[in-house]
Amino acid sequence: MKYDHVLIRYGELALKGKNRVAFEKQLLSNIRQVLKPIQGIKVKRTFGRIIVELNGAEPAPIVELLKDIFGIHSFSLAIRVDHVVEDMQKAALKAVQESEGTIRTFKIVTRRAYKPFPVDSQTLNHKIGGYVLANTEHLTVDVHHPDATIHVEVRETAAYITTSSFKGAGGLPAGTSGKLLLMLSGGIDSPVAGYLAMKRGADLEAIHFHSPPYTSERAKQKVMDLAKRLNSFGGNIKLHIVPFTDVQTHIRDEAPSNFQMTIMRRMMMRIATKVAEEKGFLGIATGDSLGQVASQTLHSIHTINEVTNYPVIRPLITMDKLEVMDMAKKIGTYETSILPYEDCCTIFLPSDSKTKPSRKHANKFEQYIKVEEHVARAVEGIETIDLTNLNDVEQAIEDLF
Repeated sequence: MKYDHVLIRYGELALKGKNRVAFEKQLLSNIRQVLKPIQGIKVKRTFGRIIVELNGAEPAPIVELLKDIFGIHSFSLAIRVDHVVEDMQKAALKAVQESEGTIRTFKIVTRRAYKPFPVDSQTLNHKIGGYVLANTEHLTVDVHHPDATIHVEVRETAAYITTSSFKGAGGLPAGTSGKLLLMLSGGIDSPVAGYLAMKRGADLEAIHFHSPPYTSERAKQKVMDLAKRLNSFGGNIKLHIVPFTDVQTHIRDEAPSNFQMTIMRRMMMRIATKVAEEKGFLGIATGDSLGQVASQTLHSIHTINEVTNYPVIRPLITMDKLEVMDMAKKIGTYETSILPYEDCCTIFLPSDSKTKPSRKHANKFEQYIKVEEHVARAVEGIETIDLTNLNDVEQAIEDLF
């Protein structure tokens, strides 16, 4: 069947009352951003739906892109017809005929969202279903367990005939819950944390700590690829690359080995807080999972949090490693995350890191480190990359398959 439209439905955001329009407009903007590589299509909003006009574009790449966008509950490929019962009948018949080899029973489900249309839903069900029965053989109506369900949506300007639906990513449109700064390493955890934050509507930018020559350009590219993958869920992510070599070498030279990891994390948090302050973010997100490593024990988290007054969002805090790995595979970040390019968290890694570091001792050892000077220099040297402008049309489509 030659589909000419996509009908997009949303779930949770439909319950937002007076704020609903703002959520819908953000979702519309996110869909347009993600579908930008597909030439010729048009995306518009109508009451209760977003509609994509294909204008001859192949639907397969669009289906794959829409599956990942937060805020979409489900969507269907559709045939658009005028407000004419005979046209609806013919489109429904065509839909059934192209599936007739695999079905024996069907039913028609009509939703008359446009109430001025003179024929009610139940009458349309009978008229369209009767027409299909009269023009096919070996088919019967089964309203309880049909092999195929033909949906007819009568909307303001047209009717849409659909035969199946695809599950969306759910959640809230990215950008509806305020801005978060994601501390993005090259590992498995932080991209999953970013994904979950976006699912609750967070508008993400990412910060990454890069320590050349100990970390390579391939490690930097790996993080860029992870951030681009997060973009596909409806984001508009910028990546802030922090020069971190001087900070790390200074900590290595001045702090006891068992406190180096804690102090490094505190320095990262200070730098992230400074960036968040300058750019008006409302919080910081990390990939911490309680007790997974020495820097993620409750004692460590308590000590690291001392240096920021920002909310620190930890979406993975109760998840174990296997759960995080499964989700990374599901969202398409796992294979990139396991590429063998070291990030700054794995260099100079002491074997005796404290699992119960105290704030008192961390402050004592930081007296020997030029904290404010290093934070200011690191922030001044940040390289910001706008990931929405990196891929051309062909590459964006190629990445889907």
